[in-house]
Amino acid sequence: MKKVLKEIRTRGDIVLFIDELHTLVGAGAAEGAIDAASILKPMLARGELQTIGATTLDEYRKHIEKDAALERRFAPVKVEAPDVPHTVEILKGLRDRYESHHRVSITDGALEAAARLSDRYISDRHLPDKAIDLIDEAGSRLRIRRMTAPPDLREFDDRIAAARKDKESAIDAQDFEKAAALRDTEKQLLAEKAQREREWKAGDLDVVAEVDAHLIGEVLALMTGIPVTDLTEDDIARLLRMEDELHRRVIGQEQAVKALSKSIRRTRAGLKDPKRPSGSFIFAGPSGVGKTELSKTLAEFLFGDESALIALDMSEYSERHTASRLFGSPPGYVGYEEGGQLTEKVRRKPFSVVLFDEVEKAHPDIFNSLLQVLEEGRLTDAQGRVVDFKNTVIIMTTNLGSRDVSKGVMLGFAPENGGETAYEQMKAKVQQELKQHFRPEFLNRIDDVIVFHQLSEAEIFQIVDLMIAGLEKRLEEKDMALELTASAKTLLAERGYDPSLGARPLRRVIQRDIEDSLSEKMLFGDLNPGSIVVVDVSGEGAEREFIFTATPRVTLPDAPPVETVS
Repeated sequence: MKKVLKEIRTRGDIVLFIDELHTLVGAGAAEGAIDAASILKPMLARGELQTIGATTLDEYRKHIEKDAALERRFAPVKVEAPDVPHTVEILKGLRDRYESHHRVSITDGALEAAARLSDRYISDRHLPDKAIDLIDEAGSRLRIRRMTAPPDLREFDDRIAAARKDKESAIDAQDFEKAAALRDTEKQLLAEKAQREREWKAGDLDVVAEVDAHLIGEVLALMTGIPVTDLTEDDIARLLRMEDELHRRVIGQEQAVKALSKSIRRTRAGLKDPKRPSGSFIFAGPSGVGKTELSKTLAEFLFGDESALIALDMSEYSERHTASRLFGSPPGYVGYEEGGQLTEKVRRKPFSVVLFDEVEKAHPDIFNSLLQVLEEGRLTDAQGRVVDFKNTVIIMTTNLGSRDVSKGVMLGFAPENGGETAYEQMKAKVQQELKQHFRPEFLNRIDDVIVFHQLSEAEIFQIVDLMIAGLEKRLEEKDMALELTASAKTLLAERGYDPSLGARPLRRVIQRDIEDSLSEKMLFGDLNPGSIVVVDVSGEGAEREFIFTATPRVTLPDAPPVETVS
């Protein structure tokens, strides 16, 4: 280091730039030695060094401010992150270098998309660094894609290897005539492969590939998990029939399904408020009517798997100190480095469905922390990192106001002429209970409070088909089939129909009357793989019971070959 400083002093026309300036403090210090910063101080004081140092605000506070003698020899200059238009100009200046490095062409639209999308969707870093990374990643992705050999070219390698193996086997068997034929086949395949390689290189690699805004969106979607690419025709058609897709698993509840579908369509069309979550809802209503099931169905629709749902059982957060489990422990406490159960999951999957199940059981202090999430779409965890909730759908379920159902009040299971009146009474009761339990500033930030209808007998009958379909899938793994007659489905619906408990009694009835009987018959050997189990009803009135009949599955013989007349 002294040799470098001597050279700088001798030349006199050098401006020294030191990146990560804070590393000089304490560097090289040992017993009886001085650190690098102390070596620089005399030269800085005499004006022999024209020096520019770069460091972050945190590192400046931790290291350089503690060394007052070093700090006063530098004039601090704060460099703010550029805005989006300024970032685009920076990217235009860097474009030539990345084009020559990746051997691609980068369009102006790609530069603007990189600056705009990174500013909106990447929250834990700053411009222009995150926009430059997007351009770099998109260029390398396109180059690797073009350098990868097409599938038909890779097939040649497999065919050549198979020909060589057969040739060696023929030589070992002293079948030299076959070996000679395989040798000719190998030569022909090698020639065809060489010709295909020349065509591929001449056709694809000589044409300069282009990085456009669509590729930038693809790369950002891979980095963050947020779908920002343009909607394809399949995506548009799927979003337009979203209600039908959700109703495959959720029976009834039209209002809730429509509200969720509208929020998702608004997000994917790019028209939602960029500073707020995609949607925030309170699902209220009696137990067992599909509040949690609708949340799982939405996660399956968006991600193809209901396990993608971030589900939090709020009964686990009923005490004040449990809030640290959601957002992370404060410094000095156990688990500080691990992060919170909510914030860490959302940081890793910003585009997700967050379910706060039975939210009324949580401690009131937790609702105060959620105010910022519902209004600004962000939350600061215990380590000071800002977690972005702007691309999440927040759903809270509650049973407030529905306890009157168990007291015999007619809510929803009324005759057809009074059903709507009973629903309006329940809705008013729920709204009143919500206002008593939650603060006004919390309810005012919710997009919509959806009160679920009670399930009717017709809907319970449809749920029988859904639950039996799940049992049929489990029996398919045992190579068995299950069929229920209309009378069996009717009896299940009657026994599982409870005005106050929703669909959960039906699940218990199926478990007790169908699954238990089937499992006993399987263990006794009455049911074997390859059989079809038909469930019917015998008896009248209260004496009705289920009967099970097993018949072997009939396999049709293969069709005889068709004779053709030449």
